[in-house]
Amino acid sequence: MARLRERYQKEIVPHLIEKFGYTNPMRVPRIEKVVVNIGVGEAKDNAKLMEALVEDLGRITGQRPVVNRAKKSIANFQLREGMPVGCKVTLHGERMYEFLDRLIGVALPRVRDFKGISGKAFDGRGNYTLGITEHIIFPEVDLEKVEKIKGMNVCISTTAETDEEGKELLRKFGMPFRN
Repeated sequence: MARLRERYQKEIVPHLIEKFGYTNPMRVPRIEKVVVNIGVGEAKDNAKLMEALVEDLGRITGQRPVVNRAKKSIANFQLREGMPVGCKVTLHGERMYEFLDRLIGVALPRVRDFKGISGKAFDGRGNYTLGITEHIIFPEVDLEKVEKIKGMNVCISTTAETDEEGKELLRKFGMPFRN
């Protein structure tokens, strides 16, 4: 069992029941899924860049990414329908908890001048989105093979009904909020 899942069941659920006064343990918020996305606009010119980023994202998450393709042609961007524009991974279950453990414990502290993450990036329903400027903060990425440093988005989807509940859930998981 993943370390964070065990911690959720033993420590976080009782804390949230006490803090928010849930009568049913099934109403306690939990993390449903984590979506990791990398946008690669330059992939239309350089196919090897897309292959390298798909490989890096697969190594980071432990799951093979899906390549996102353009839905429409946009002449100003020299983009044709069907061209690759990004890649994403949707994580559930054990892989999700393992990824969050590495993100919170290893990757975020490796960010230069790290002072915590913003607590204002909630969507109003308890879901959190985090932007990472360099994908090389993960130790799984081999720096010699990196062709170009790219940013990534991490969307954490929870069953929380309010931002306050979602923030408390993530704070108990160890997410380093600065405000």
